[in-house]
Amino acid sequence: MAASAAPAASGVYYEIFVRAFYDSNGDGIGDLKGITQKLDYIKSLGVSGIWLTPINPSPSYHGYDITDYEGINPQFGTLQDFRQLLDEAHKRHIQVLMDMVINHTSDQHPWFKAALNPKDPHHDWYVWAKPGSDLGAISATGGPAWHRAPNGQYYVGVFTGAMPDLNYDNPAVRKAMIDVGAFWLRQGVDGFRLDAAQHIYDDLRTDVDSPIALQKNLAWWSEYHRGLEAVDPKVWLVGEVARQNPDDLTPYMGALNTVFNFPVATQLIDSVKQERNLGIGRGLQYTYAAYRAHDGGQLDDAPFLTNHDQERVMSQLDGNMAHMRLAAALLLTLPGHPFIYYGEELGMQGTKPDEDIREPMRWYRKGDGPGLAHWKDWSSKDGADISVEAEQADPTSLLNLYRKLIGWREQVSALRDGVLHDVPADDPHLLAYMLQDAQSRVLVVHNLSRETRSLPLPADVRVANVLLQSTPGITLTSGRLSLPPYATAILQ
Repeated sequence: MAASAAPAASGVYYEIFVRAFYDSNGDGIGDLKGITQKLDYIKSLGVSGIWLTPINPSPSYHGYDITDYEGINPQFGTLQDFRQLLDEAHKRHIQVLMDMVINHTSDQHPWFKAALNPKDPHHDWYVWAKPGSDLGAISATGGPAWHRAPNGQYYVGVFTGAMPDLNYDNPAVRKAMIDVGAFWLRQGVDGFRLDAAQHIYDDLRTDVDSPIALQKNLAWWSEYHRGLEAVDPKVWLVGEVARQNPDDLTPYMGALNTVFNFPVATQLIDSVKQERNLGIGRGLQYTYAAYRAHDGGQLDDAPFLTNHDQERVMSQLDGNMAHMRLAAALLLTLPGHPFIYYGEELGMQGTKPDEDIREPMRWYRKGDGPGLAHWKDWSSKDGADISVEAEQADPTSLLNLYRKLIGWREQVSALRDGVLHDVPADDPHLLAYMLQDAQSRVLVVHNLSRETRSLPLPADVRVANVLLQSTPGITLTSGRLSLPPYATAILQ
C-alpha cells in the first residue's frame, strides 16, 4: 500500500515564546512537554510549522544569551522531551524551527570564561579591543559597543555586556557553529530562525551601511548554509535582518532561504490603521521581483505582523477588532511563509516592556486552568472573550477567521507560491493584486475602509467567480466587485 501523501501545506509558521505557552508540570513555566500536549491545537490552526524561541540553557528568562549550545534549558525539559516533541510534530506534518542565537554567547558561557585568560585558545573566539580602539563607540543597536571584562580588557557586545560577540574571523568559531547546527539537525530539527543575522559583522554604528560588513555577513551565512545542507539538504533558514528598506533584505536571499519582511509588517499595520492602501501591492511587486533576481527565480518571503520584540498587533491597532481581522486577512493572503506570534490569533494585547509582550497564552475564559503558564501576571486588560475557550465556541471569532484564512492557503496554491502583480485601483481604500502559479491564478481584493466599496474590474483581468470571501455580502455583477467594510475576496 502506498504511503498517503502529506496534506497540502499552508506554509504558515507559528512563533511560540516557550515559557509562556503551556505548562505540563505545574511549575508555572511553559515547557516542551506542554507544547507537545498542545500540538493538536496548533494543528487545528492549519500551520505548517512552529518556531520555538531559544530552548538552550541560559541565565535569562528570554534565553537569548546561551551557555550551552547542545543542551536544553532544564526549565523547559530534557533532550528526550524535545525529541518527543519533534516526533509528535512530524506525525502531524508540523515542522519545527529552533531559534539559533550565534551572534553572541552569554558571558556565563564556558567559552567566554576561558577567554578571559589571554593564553587560552578561546581568547580569540571573542572580539577584544586593540590599541587605538574607540572604547566610547556606539554599537549597531545603539548602546555602548565595548564592555570591560573582569580581566580588565574590553570586548564587543553589540546588545549588552552580558552578550559578548563571537569572532567570526576565527575558523574555529565558524566550525563550532556549523557543528552546533548539524547537532540539532541530527536530532530532527527542520531548520533555524537565525537571531541577529545582520550583526555577525555589523557591530558598530559605523558598520550599519558598510558594504564590507554586509559582504562578510553574506560570506559567513553562505558557508553556514552549505555546512548544514551537507547534513540535511532540505534545511530551511530564515534570518532576522531588522531593516526597514527592502533593498537591505534582498542580498540575504540565496545565502539564507529567506528573511523576515520587516518593511511589509510596518506597511500592513500602517495601512490598516489609516484604512488606506499605502502602496502595498506596488511595493511587494518590486520586492518580490528583486528577491527572485537574487535567488535564482525562487521566492520565499517571510511576512509577519509582529514578533516577541514588538508590541502586539492588537495593541498597535488600539484594540480595534475590525482592524485586527483585516490585518490577519492581509498577512495571510501574501505569498511565502507568513509567521504568526502565539496569541495573535486570539487578539491578545501587550505593550512594552518586553516581558509584557511575552505573557501567558490565554487558554481559559476564567483566566486560570490546567497548564496555564504563570511565570508572570498579565498586564493587559484582555477579557474572558480573548481566550481559546471562548473563541473556539464562536464561529465568527478571530481564532476561527485565522483558521479560515490559513485554510484558504491550503486550497489555493497561488496564495502560497504565486507571482504577485499589483492591480492598481483608483480608490485609495482598496488593495488588489493578482497571484499566479502553475496551478492557479486568483485576484485578491481587500476593502481597507469602514464603508462598502466597489472595484470595476480591469478589462485585462478575466474573473469567473468569487471563490472565497472573508465575510458575507461580497457581490460580483457586470464586471464590478462590491465589498462590505473590511472585507477580503479571492476571485478565480
